[in-house]
Amino acid sequence: MISRRSMMAYTAAAAAATSVSGRAIAQIGAQPTRIIFPFTAGGSGDALARLLAERLHAGTDQPVIVENRAGAAGRIGVQAAKSATPDGKTLLLTPIAPVVVYQNVYSNLGYDPVTDLMPVSQVATMEFALAVANNINVTSMKELMTWIKANPSQANYGTPGAGTLPHFFMVLFGKAAGLDLQHVSYKGSAGAVADLAGGQVPMVLTTVPDVLSLHKASKIRVIAVSGGKRSTFMPEVPTFVESGYQIKGDSWYAVYAPAGTPADMVERYSKIMADGLKTPEMMQAVNAIGLVPTGTTPAALRDIQKRDTAFWAPAVAASGFKPEN
Repeated sequence: MISRRSMMAYTAAAAAATSVSGRAIAQIGAQPTRIIFPFTAGGSGDALARLLAERLHAGTDQPVIVENRAGAAGRIGVQAAKSATPDGKTLLLTPIAPVVVYQNVYSNLGYDPVTDLMPVSQVATMEFALAVANNINVTSMKELMTWIKANPSQANYGTPGAGTLPHFFMVLFGKAAGLDLQHVSYKGSAGAVADLAGGQVPMVLTTVPDVLSLHKASKIRVIAVSGGKRSTFMPEVPTFVESGYQIKGDSWYAVYAPAGTPADMVERYSKIMADGLKTPEMMQAVNAIGLVPTGTTPAALRDIQKRDTAFWAPAVAASGFKPEN
């Protein structure tokens, strides 16, 4: 796996390229292609956006920039992409939730993820991880069940927030295990993981990148991952299915364009990204931020989106989650 130093250098080079492109814009009057990322800078998604910007810059010989449009759990950025002129100059990199889950959550979403956006390519996947605190002395799912039965009043779990996929996945787990678990909602994964490491919450479900370093340092313990197979990043950890619970699910990042974008441009962008994600340097760079590179056709992404929308809808309904806005 690529070193942290090499990853930082690679990302810095990508950022520098987008900055140089910005100066070139002023000189030649070219309008850059922008990748809207609907969350703040920092984190694996933002790093992925900048890696893709560099790849598109190399593949098109045109300036490409990343625009962070955070707010409303990602909805503001998606709405900005939906409203953009469909001339091929705007793309959206989004995680799964805004295009698969939110239509079952928000009554006034402000966009239709099927009709307002054109699929370009799924670009990376990641699993969820169930991690436990060191102070509960649990090393396996079997031991966790024993601990929960002995400590029902303490059987709380944290997630990055109410209405997130980790929240809904734990609803599925609770049903599969016949457990009544109490959800503790955090404002992002950082607070949840910090409280887990400090022993304030006994278990947390979040994405593998969020807990990988602490797991490797033995400051917390990951006891199950949500994918159909074991995680590349922690192959010693069994899946939920291997642990006896017939549930699986993962998260992903994908690129979309505003509806009406010329199909030939969509196909070109899709091929540039899919081909780029198969190169050793891009594979290493994406792995270094805890993601598994994919790269699909537009049609394949459309099928993935349809499949996962059907998969997550029952969990959303079962959760009873009602957003405040």
